[in-house]
Amino acid sequence: MSGITLTNVTKVYTEADVTTKALDNLSLSVEPGEFVAIIGPSGSGKSTFLSIAGALLQPRLKVMIDGEDIATLSEKKLSYARLSKIGFILQTSNLLPYLTVIDQLLVVKKMSGKITPEDREFAKELLTDIGLGEKMNKYPHQLSGGERQRTAIARSFMNDPKIILADEPTASLDTKRAHEVVSLIAKEVKARKKAAVMVTHDERMLRYCDRVYRIEDGILTQES
Repeated sequence: MSGITLTNVTKVYTEADVTTKALDNLSLSVEPGEFVAIIGPSGSGKSTFLSIAGALLQPRLKVMIDGEDIATLSEKKLSYARLSKIGFILQTSNLLPYLTVIDQLLVVKKMSGKITPEDREFAKELLTDIGLGEKMNKYPHQLSGGERQRTAIARSFMNDPKIILADEPTASLDTKRAHEVVSLIAKEVKARKKAAVMVTHDERMLRYCDRVYRIEDGILTQES
């Protein structure tokens, strides 16, 4: 199955003789086109989950991304997997101030090779889809907070990844813009058949998700 599957993943941190289980035998499978939310208090394991699911932290046990077990990859191949198979949407848009909206997307392609005319057309398609068709040549300071976050959403899809990971994507937005942003993520995930996981404190956004899980003390359980 393509998408992402974590099987019995445990992550333990030891500091000053104190051992903490950040993840405790965690299993989760998300298929293409599914949008899953994970909620939980600070320190519950959400950040560790994202680090492992995003190939930022190599697991010891099985984590399948697009049919490939990232636990077996070298650091070079892990880096390639992050670039080619995973799209990240962070708490803040992290746009480069000296690049236009369309160049924010194209710089992703430049990291993995040269930019083709097809890449430029795909960037335009993504920006048009999320309502930024008339903002392509604007700079970040000329955009609203919601528009900057929408640019970040489009950027996460630019390499046509298999997985979308969203880390508190509404943290810096007001309620209206938060709903706009999460509904856009859900729409693009469905339309482009991506397996997506959103970590959030904002339970108002859960209506857009197919399944909701709670994580506490590293233990993942599905909400009814």
